[in-house]
Order: sequence, then C-alpha cells, then structure tokens
Amino acid sequence: MGEPKGTSIYFQIRRLFNSPERLLAVFFLSLLSLLVITPLVEIVWDALSYQEYDLAYRPEAEVGGFTLFHLERVFTGRLSRALFYKPLVNSLLIGAGVTVLAVSMGSALAWLMVRTDLPYRGFFGAMAVVPYMMPSWVLALAWMTMFKNDRIGGSDGLFTFYFGVQPPDWIAYGMFPIIITLALHYYAYAYLLVSGALLTVDSELEEAGAICGLSRFQRLWRITAPLLLPAIGSAVVLTFIRILGTFGTPALLGLPVRFFTFSTQIFVSLNAGSTGDGYVLAVVLVLMAIVFIYINTRLLGVRRSFVTVTGKGFRQRRIPLGRWRMPLAILIGFFIVSTVFAPLILLAWESLLITPGEYGLGKLTLHFWIGEAGEDFVDGDAGVLRNDQILAALWNSLRLGFFAAAINGVAGLLIGYAIVRTRGSMMSRGLESIAFAPYIFPSIALGAIYLGIFSTGYGPMPALYGTFTLLVLITTVKNLPFTSRTGISALLQIDKSLEEAARVQGISWIKRMFRIIIPMSTSGLVAGMMLTFITAMRELSLIILLLTPSTMVMTGLIFGYESEDKVQHAGAVTLILVLIIIGVNLLVRRFFGDGLTSLRQS
Repeated sequence: MGEPKGTSIYFQIRRLFNSPERLLAVFFLSLLSLLVITPLVEIVWDALSYQEYDLAYRPEAEVGGFTLFHLERVFTGRLSRALFYKPLVNSLLIGAGVTVLAVSMGSALAWLMVRTDLPYRGFFGAMAVVPYMMPSWVLALAWMTMFKNDRIGGSDGLFTFYFGVQPPDWIAYGMFPIIITLALHYYAYAYLLVSGALLTVDSELEEAGAICGLSRFQRLWRITAPLLLPAIGSAVVLTFIRILGTFGTPALLGLPVRFFTFSTQIFVSLNAGSTGDGYVLAVVLVLMAIVFIYINTRLLGVRRSFVTVTGKGFRQRRIPLGRWRMPLAILIGFFIVSTVFAPLILLAWESLLITPGEYGLGKLTLHFWIGEAGEDFVDGDAGVLRNDQILAALWNSLRLGFFAAAINGVAGLLIGYAIVRTRGSMMSRGLESIAFAPYIFPSIALGAIYLGIFSTGYGPMPALYGTFTLLVLITTVKNLPFTSRTGISALLQIDKSLEEAARVQGISWIKRMFRIIIPMSTSGLVAGMMLTFITAMRELSLIILLLTPSTMVMTGLIFGYESEDKVQHAGAVTLILVLIIIGVNLLVRRFFGDGLTSLRQS
C-alpha cells in the first residue's frame, strides 16, 4: 500500500523547503507570473472592455463591460488606416530596412575584424561597440542638427547654414533618416554576435575549400556563411524586434511630419486618452514579436547542426587584404568617425550656440552650460550645470541605473542558479521560459502594459504610477532575459560537486552562495549588471509613458527639450548622459574585464 496522501504532501513540502533551488524556482515562477503574464492578460481584457473615454461614442455603455469596439475602431473603422495600417506598413518597412542595413554592416565589419589582417583592429573593435552604449536616438539628434530645415524644424541645420541649400523634407524627416540613423546604431548587435561566432570557425574549413578549387567568395558563401546562420538569425530577430518597439528616433524624426510608426502611434493614442486603442496596438506589437521569433526558430531549426568546435586542433589564420588593406582601414575609420565622434561633436557644438541655426564659430557661448537663470536665453532656464531640474533628472537616472542593475544582477544569478540546479524538470523549463518572456515585449508595448496595470491598485500591489518604484520595476523586468542568461552561463561552468562537498561539511546554503557561487560567478554577475545599467541610463521607449515631473530622467528631459526646440540644452544633456555611460563602462572593464563578452555569448 502507498503512503497516506497527507504524508506524501508533507514529504513534498519538506523536500521543497530543504531544496533552496526548488524554493527559488517556485518563488520566481510566482513573481514573474505576476509581473509578466498576468499584466498581459489584464491589458488584453482592457482592450476588450469599455473605457471612460468610450462613453463619448457609446453613452449607453458600461465602463468595464465586454466590447469589440476597440478592435473594430482599430482594424475596420473609418480611422483604421491612420490608427493601424499606415503605422503597420511604416514599422515593417523601417524594420526591414534597418535590419538589412544593420546586419550587413555589422557582419561585414565583424568579418574584417576577426578574419583579416586589417590594421588598427584593436582600436576599431573598441570603437565599434560604442554605439551600443549610446541611446539609439543620439544619431537622430545629430542628423537633425545637420539636416533640419526651417520649413519644419523652426531653424536651419548645419548643412543649410554653410551651403545655403534647404534639404528636402524626405531627407530631413521621415522614413529615410529614421532607417539610416537606426541602422548606424543597431549594427553593433550584429557585429557583436557575428564576431563572436567567427571566433569559433576553424580556418582549416576554408582552406579545405580552397584546395577543392573554390574562390574566396565561394568559400565565404558556401562554408563560412552557413556556419554563421545562428548568429546572423539572432542578429536579425534581435534587431527587428528592437526596431518595432523603439520610440525615440521615430518620434524625433517622424512626428514633426506626422509620420507614425507603431510605437509613436501607441504613444499618441495613450496621451490622447484613447487607452483602448493604444492597448490593442500594444497587443498586436507583442504578437508580431512572437511571430518573428517563431519564424526565426523554425528557419534555423531546419539545420540541426552548426558544430564548429570539436576535439581536434583549432586554428585561426587571418586573410591578407593586400592592396585593399589601407583603403579598407580608411573606410572603417570614416565609418567610426561618422557613428561615434561626429554625433558627439555636433551635439557639443549645438550646446554652445547663442541662437539655434547660427553655427558661426564667433557666435558661441558657455551660457547653456554654466549660465545663471535669467531672461536672456531659453525662457530663463539656467545652464546645465546650474539647473536644478537637470541635476534632479541626472540623479534619477543614476538611481534608476544603479537600483535596476543591483536588483537585476542578484535576481539573474538566483534565477540562473534555480534553473541550472533543477535542470531537466518542468519547473526549470517553465522558469527559463518565463524569464525570457520580457524579451518578446517591444519596449513601448511593455510600457503601455505597465501603464494600464499600475495606474490603479493591482491585486496585492498598490497603484505605482508616478512613483520611482515603477521605473525600477519595469526596467528590471525588461532586462531580466539578459541577466538570467548570464546567470545560467555562469552556473553551468561551476561543477555541482563543489557545492555538494561544502554541503557535506555542513556549510549552509547562504554561506555556500557567498563563498563558492558568487565569487566564481563574478564576471557574469558584473556583466549582467553593467548591461542593465547601460540600458537603464539610455532608456526612453520603455519608460516614456511612465514618466512624471517627479520621476523625470535624463532621456525624458532630452526628449522634452528637443520637442520644445531648446536644442542647446538637449545637446548638452545628451552629451553628459553619453559620457557618463561610456565612463562607467570603461571603469567596469578596467576592474572586472570586458563586460560585453556576455552579450556575445547570450
């Protein structure tokens, strides 16, 4: 006869409490279900129920009652073309254009850096990842400084000032500049992923192709490219999903000419009080991301093996570029200057202008940096270094980055521990899946979901809208896929026998974590924290819907200044933000090694 049912339940509960990894798995499964799955279900319900503003169209409706009104309005109503179809087409065209350009540039750059004898590879490699650390809309601000026209921008850009020619609207604003500026930012993802994959490809494979009579191009196309498909596929999906949810660049270069993408349409709808429409668009955006991830998985799943590292000897031989060596170095040098140094120089220059559009070297001032408040400039605002509003936003950005990084680093390590130590169980697979789930949420869509849920009390959670806690919460959740992956990678490298030996000696779980697990996982822990800090400091799309005057951060302040045509303050604050992010990254790398290594392995 089996054990009594009560005894079995007691045994399972006792086993759970005696297994810290199982207890952690249960805790994080419950917490992430509350923070990821349940909010999505709630916002779907909000999209299918009447809201307060709907009473203007349906006076007989009951707030909270079930309706398909928002679906009809978005998909088939007289405003559907403006609300849904045009933003959809614009988003898909921008996503495709940016993905093709960014992945092509990043992959070509990675090949030149890893597989050829290109000179100055160390310097170029270090500079190539700087755009990843900068906000994606920095290049958009620099583009506006260069090409804006007085028909839309209010003041001339640098091109008009020196050449006397007004750039056409399609160059100054809209789809073309959005694609160019986003591609020059997001190529860094493809560069990091493809360069990491190229480092594992044995040169002997290509040499064998040469012996068989294949040309250099044929070897690259038939041998190297297929081995890089997983990395290229990941770069395509990562880039495309990020483009779908990005807000800053489409807003700065699109809204002045009423060019809408999904992200900007969600922002406009929610700001106008049309919450139901905004939530429908947010859900569609999430579904689109899921579909593209699924397609990528299916395409790569056709090819079952991409093994390039075996037990045999491994050799990397650089391909000589011959007479193309210096011309290619000059070309890459120009590319690095255009994507890294030129935007910062343009923003610094604009922060010194006495009058917007007057770029003469004799008309510069430090007022917008150190000037006191007065009536002479920009509505009496003080210079950046004396402005209490800017200093408060800087403090909020630093706090957001620090708290999100600390919480995410610890959570990522503990989640990684629970997944690895319970590997093979349904609990482990469920936790790994739900920890990855925030990745599929485009940033603006996740912001809309949290706005809808935490505007009022939510279960045991109080209303968090307008609090700094909500910013920390959403930033932590959004970055959890990265830190949990670094945690899993770190724990997979630690033999379980080390912990078992300590356990036999009676060392408690807490002491085992501090004496064994954490010291041996430092690089992964620091990498995850650094990635979160960088993302939190530069984030705009994720939190733009959640910012209030009391919780304003640097990115929100920059967007506000640019919207009000206070270009000097926008340039100065952006420059400070970028320098802080790069400085922190260099400091961490100086003491803990290259934290971006984990990104290549993710």
